Amino acid sequence: MDYNFDTLPVRHDTDSLKWQRYGAALPLWVADMDFAAPEPVLTALHDRIAHGIFGYGAPPDELTETLCARMADLYRWTVTPEQIIYLPGLVCGLNVVCRAVGEPGDAVLVQTPVYPPFLSAPTHQDRQLLMAELTAEYRDGRLYYTFDDAALADVIRSDTRLFMLCHPHNPVGRSFGIHELTQLAAICEQHDLVICSDEIHCDLLLDGQRHIPFATLSLEIAQRCITLMAPSKTFNIAGLGASFAIIQNPELRQCVKNAMRGIVPDVNVLALTAAVAAYQHGGDWLQQLLPYLAANRDVLVDYVDRYLPGVRMTKPEATYLAWLDCREAGITGNPHEFFVRNAGVAMNDGATFGPGGEGFIRLNFGCPRATLMEGLERMRAALTAK
Repeated sequence: MDYNFDTLPVRHDTDSLKWQRYGAALPLWVADMDFAAPEPVLTALHDRIAHGIFGYGAPPDELTETLCARMADLYRWTVTPEQIIYLPGLVCGLNVVCRAVGEPGDAVLVQTPVYPPFLSAPTHQDRQLLMAELTAEYRDGRLYYTFDDAALADVIRSDTRLFMLCHPHNPVGRSFGIHELTQLAAICEQHDLVICSDEIHCDLLLDGQRHIPFATLSLEIAQRCITLMAPSKTFNIAGLGASFAIIQNPELRQCVKNAMRGIVPDVNVLALTAAVAAYQHGGDWLQQLLPYLAANRDVLVDYVDRYLPGVRMTKPEATYLAWLDCREAGITGNPHEFFVRNAGVAMNDGATFGPGGEGFIRLNFGCPRATLMEGLERMRAALTAK
């Protein structure tokens, strides 16, 4: 069927965090798209609700088999059922991994700016947080991020046990290539680090690019890798709470199971139902979504270049999140607060993404194009009037 991404569903008075947090401001912030989920997902949920019983659930074999087949089809990655652990959310997964790897007081390495739970999970689990900034460059006037492998290695200490990677990267929108991933793998092997690779945006690569799971680099890397994935961002069902970890090293997998014991609830039956339907029947929706997101991104890039003086941005290779540098826009104070107050547009405050994020904002372009344009025009008016 054909999907219409130009219609904005009514989201006011629906207990939506995105649409309630900032009152009347137009919300272009949290990673929650303004698109209805695929029709097969809605149908499957309606059918499950009609059944009328919502007891404790167990992941169906059908879902596990679907995930194993998906990894093989998309990535030529052989994953077996026992290597999959289900989780009620990816943030939960980040915390569980920090709890599972090493001992209290050990260090966890992350690259900033990065999705804020990367910064909080280590300290929540009595680990020490080590941060290495990504390298920000301007290539032909376009903001672009990479990393310095020597500088990254210099941050690692003798008590560092875990490296947490955001791949594709939130918020900078990078889809790391084989050369970069190989560099990171070499560093992790040299320093005997476990890798937790957050790949929740792996289905949202733009322009026909293909995702490379970190664990597929080699059999050796797979043995030190924990891969976190979910249908939540891909199919816009994050509020249902379903994700999974792929862990091919049995000892590492048992450590994660031990860390979950007694504190991590099972995934609920509606989330499991939605996950099966999304992965089995959501492909048409996704194939129509990706070019729409790419077109939104291109409109956004062009508008920022033309009409938002002093603002520069990345051109996202993946995700529906854009990273905007407002440090030369003549804004006094925090740009997030400026745009909420003067434009009535709510975006994420770059400072919450750690070092390298001050003076930036993260904008969610996963919305109807008219909504995106309204937000941009409000931002232009606010910058003109300042």
